[in-house]
Amino acid sequence: MGEMSEVGRLVLLGAPLGNPADASARFREVLATADVVAAEDTRRLTRLARDLDVAVPGRIVSYFEGNEERRTPELVEVLTAGYTIALVTDGGMPSVSDPGYRLVRAAIDAGVPVTAAPGPSAVTTALALSGLSCDRFCFEGFLPRTPAARRSRLRALAAEERTLVLFEAPHRIAGALADLAATFGPDRPAALCRELTKTYEEVVRRPLGELAEWAAAGDPRGEITLVVAGAPPVPAARPDDDTLRAAVAEREASGLSRRDAITEVATAYGLRRRDVYTVVHS
Repeated sequence: MGEMSEVGRLVLLGAPLGNPADASARFREVLATADVVAAEDTRRLTRLARDLDVAVPGRIVSYFEGNEERRTPELVEVLTAGYTIALVTDGGMPSVSDPGYRLVRAAIDAGVPVTAAPGPSAVTTALALSGLSCDRFCFEGFLPRTPAARRSRLRALAAEERTLVLFEAPHRIAGALADLAATFGPDRPAALCRELTKTYEEVVRRPLGELAEWAAAGDPRGEITLVVAGAPPVPAARPDDDTLRAAVAEREASGLSRRDAITEVATAYGLRRRDVYTVVHS
């Protein structure tokens, strides 16, 4: 490792999802200058560095799901000693369904600065390519592994109005899509994004029922991100006529004209003004 500084630093690196050309200049710079590079897969990192023609002079250590709990305190010691650690996963941003959260939390608790060289994300890339609404969305990560737990989670999400982004393993995707179609309805729009930015990138945009049939017949491979349209808003129950008359009368008593009171009540209940007018004058 190089000469230590007074304060260490943890840098989260947004790694390419597949195409090395997506690596930013800052990604390359941090790789070439960090004292330690903690990598989810050291062999993938070595291959990526070679593709980028970047020499990695720092010490490379593995940091993955199986050893992150044990290795985190060791890396925090390095950080508090004043060295810079770069954290990189196999693709996308660390901590997002990948190793990283434990180290980020431990570094923050130890008073070590944490920053990022942001880069590709399968979540936002799939969302943008899906053709579905992007203004409001939620990321659910991987669904539970067992069918019973997965169905329970989906039932809890069935009324979610925001667009959903999910990760799923290839060997579970057919079952997951079948459960999604059964729980959300076969007509709910969705997009399956496979091998993003790689040679065999594929985006399949179909209703859930058709997508489930496609996956069952085709056995899709590779890294999969699934985007599902949110549930349509549930219309509010129409209040009865007496409630509408009372609402109009209350507003008239507060000083509004009948016309304005009717307009305000119609807006409040999502009704046509003419319908409220008819009720009030019947």
